[in-house]
Amino acid sequence: MRTDRDNGTHDLRHHGDAEVRDDGAELVDLAVNVRAGTPPAWLREHIAGSLGGLAAYPDGRAARAAVAARHGLPVERVLLTAGAAEAFVLLARALKVRRPVVVHPQFTEPEAALRDAGHTVDRVLLRAEDGFRLDASLVPEDADLVVIGNPTNPTSVLHPAGVVAQLARPGRVLVVDEAFMDAVPGEREALAGRTDVPGLVVLRSLTKTWGLAGLRIGYVLAAPETIVELERAQPLWPVSTPALAAAEACVSPRALTEAAHAAHRVASDRSHLVAGLEEFAADGLRLAAPSEGPFVLVRLPRAAAVRRHLRNLGFAVRRGDTFPGLGEEWLRLAVRDRVTVNSFLQALDRAMTLADR
Repeated sequence: MRTDRDNGTHDLRHHGDAEVRDDGAELVDLAVNVRAGTPPAWLREHIAGSLGGLAAYPDGRAARAAVAARHGLPVERVLLTAGAAEAFVLLARALKVRRPVVVHPQFTEPEAALRDAGHTVDRVLLRAEDGFRLDASLVPEDADLVVIGNPTNPTSVLHPAGVVAQLARPGRVLVVDEAFMDAVPGEREALAGRTDVPGLVVLRSLTKTWGLAGLRIGYVLAAPETIVELERAQPLWPVSTPALAAAEACVSPRALTEAAHAAHRVASDRSHLVAGLEEFAADGLRLAAPSEGPFVLVRLPRAAAVRRHLRNLGFAVRRGDTFPGLGEEWLRLAVRDRVTVNSFLQALDRAMTLADR
C-alpha cells in the first residue's frame, strides 16, 4: 500500500455507462453495475402512481422516516440525496477538512468531487499482491477525511467492518460508500445503522439493486450535526417526488425481502462467472479474489485489445485504467445471469484468441 497524489493519468469522470452509450447501446452490458431486469414491475407501478402529485413541491418526510426506520435510526441521522453521487459533492463542499484521503482503487467520483471543491487529495493505493485488502494503520494519521468503499468498486473486495471502523478517529470524518452492500447476502460487514463509530458517514444508493440510475436516489447516514451541514449545502427540494416514492418503497419489508433474495442470486451467478473465468488461468487471466460484490475485477494480457474485440462480438465491459491504482491490463465485469455469462465466456475466448494474433 502506498500514498500518492494525482499525476493526471486517470480520467476520474469516466464511468461504466460510457461503454453503452451511442454505438454501444445494442451491446450486452457487462460494464454497468445496475442489476439487470430492473426496476421490477411493482416498483415501476408504484413510482408511476406518484406522478399525480407532481404539481406539489416534494415532501420527503415520509421517505426519510422510512429510511431511518429501516436502519433503526432517528430521522435526524438521515439525509436523502439525488443518488450517492450528490452526497459526495455535498461532503466535498460542506465539510471543512485539511487533508482528505481516498482509498483506491475505488469509485472515482468522491475524489473528483473533492478536487472540484478545491481540495488537494491524497491517495492510499491498495495493491493487487495484497488482494486489495485494507490495512487501516497505513492511512495517514493526520487525515481528517477518509473515503473508502465497501464492498469496493471495482475490486469487489468486502472489507471487515472492524477493520474499516479502525479508520475512525476523533476529529476525522470516515466516509464509507456502501452503494453495493445490499448486494451482499446478509449485508455482513455493513456499518449502516452504527452510532458508536466516531465521525462515521455511510452512503447508500438505491439505484444499483433496483435499477433506478435514471431516477437518482440515495441517502446519507451520519451524526445529526453532520446531516445539518450537508443539508445546508443542498438546493431546495433536491429529491423529486417520484424518487421519494421509490425511496419509501425500496426500504419496505417487501423490498428488503426481494433484495435479500436477489443478493443470493447474484452470489450464485457470480460463482458461475468466476468458475468460468478461472478456466482462462492458463492464458494469463487473474481474478481479484475473493469477489463479494455484483461485479468482478480481472487482469489479463492485452486487455485493451480484448475489450475492443469483445465490443465487436457484442459485449461491453468496463475498462480499468481510469481507476487510480489500476492500469489498462484490468477489466471490470458485471455479474449477469448464467445464460448471459455463458455467451460472454464464449466471446471472451474468441476475443483473447484474436488479441493474440
